[in-house]
Amino acid sequence: MLALALRLLPHALVNPALARALLIVAWRFRRNRWYARFPFLPVPARDYLRWRMYTAYGDADAVPPVADVIRYARWAVRIG
Repeated sequence: MLALALRLLPHALVNPALARALLIVAWRFRRNRWYARFPFLPVPARDYLRWRMYTAYGDADAVPPVADVIRYARWAVRIG
């Protein structure tokens, strides 16, 4: 997923609205009580991400294409 984040970075740097949408989606995906678990970062739970990838792509280890992530982030922010 780090590679995906690095591929999304250039898109976010040239488009502030997209950067905002990606940050909002990342915040929504964070693990519950993230502040109480090491490494104290608001990252999603691994099992949750695996479930999301399985339901979206049929493979728990899938890495979504950049275009899919961008489309989802814009949609998620638009619908609230």
